[in-house]
Amino acid sequence: MLVIGTTEGIFVAEANESPRASDLPDRDVKVLRQANGHVLAGTNDGVYRSRDGAGGWQRVGLEGHEVLEVMPAPNDPSTVYAGTVPAALFRSRDGGATWSAVDSFTQAFDADTWGLPAIAGWPSGARAHSIVVDSKDPERCVVGIEVGGVVSTARDGSTWQTVLPGGVPDIHYVVADPERRERLYCSTGFGRIGKLADVPDKERIAGMFASDDGGQSWRYIWEGMLHRYTRPLCIDPRPPHALTVGTAPSARPYISYRVEGGAHGQIYQSADGGTSWRPLGDAPHSPSVAAILCVTPAPDAAGNVLVGTDFGEVWHVEAATTSWKRLADGLPPVQSVLAME
Repeated sequence: MLVIGTTEGIFVAEANESPRASDLPDRDVKVLRQANGHVLAGTNDGVYRSRDGAGGWQRVGLEGHEVLEVMPAPNDPSTVYAGTVPAALFRSRDGGATWSAVDSFTQAFDADTWGLPAIAGWPSGARAHSIVVDSKDPERCVVGIEVGGVVSTARDGSTWQTVLPGGVPDIHYVVADPERRERLYCSTGFGRIGKLADVPDKERIAGMFASDDGGQSWRYIWEGMLHRYTRPLCIDPRPPHALTVGTAPSARPYISYRVEGGAHGQIYQSADGGTSWRPLGDAPHSPSVAAILCVTPAPDAAGNVLVGTDFGEVWHVEAATTSWKRLADGLPPVQSVLAME
């Protein structure tokens, strides 16, 4: 069963059946995660929880907050973090039932480099877009800020520092290598504000970065690739831990869905830690008219991914053959897909 988060609620798709709406129809659903025996949904009006993702959704906190990310600690299912816009960090100690703000997080704020550029269709303010929780210490985490940088806790978990990978503040998704907790990867874009906005568009760097020290320093792993805006990102929990990223020429397809002329979206994958990349598009998706809004590992085999698009489709992509199979369509823009076994 697939639980599908869209701009107009949650849908459920069983094998060989058309998707059906759940009982959470009126929320802009940004993210779906499993935590502590439940499914959690981050929405434009708080966090909702369901036993199985198919129904019975109840709001469990952060009413009035736009929640972009919900992330459980890998080895402590009772600890869950949430990131919001405007950028703030919240934590639950009981699997998502109750929440409190991580007040020390705001100390990392830099008014001269944090916040979205003035873009019609998007609210102002920085966005806490992604969270990685340390696999050994649930008090420590890394937060990707769009636009702001990579914000991480110090060793004691109580103070924070901000790093700009390659000078890039426009951080979208951050993921961790399942076997090497200090190895992180992040996708980035062209967004700049304040003093950083003085750099001409054609000179701005975007693409993929990697860190070998938990986000303290970063190296560029997009050399030789097209000048692309990289956004949705996932890492496979199974060896060789393939990285898959969705790209577009600019942020426009992610601001105004179904843009005239097509999104020119493309998916790339690396099976060697970002040393090399290859496209995963079949003929109709090289490039894709639809924008690639989310990517997540498919449960059937290592390297395969599930893809959600702004055309309301969910696709299964087989990495070995780059073949695409449509699993669901006719939906609002798909922003998150969770495979339930």
